[in-house]
Amino acid sequence: MNSLYIFLGVIGAPQVILIVVLILVLFGGKKIPELMKGLGSGIKEFKKASSDDDKDSEKKIDDKD
Repeated sequence: MNSLYIFLGVIGAPQVILIVVLILVLFGGKKIPELMKGLGSGIKEFKKASSDDDKDSEKKIDDKD
């Protein structure tokens, strides 16, 4: 953890602005909403699968009792 902190340092406003500018240059303004939509749906699916897995685990524990 310490070596990662030393390597990356503290992420401040200039670093965030640089990252945003690089993303805009690489992907363009029109592609960003599509990327965010895909990211959002991926997170939604992950949460759904995670909660389904938790429910299955609870059901198996209840069945054993």
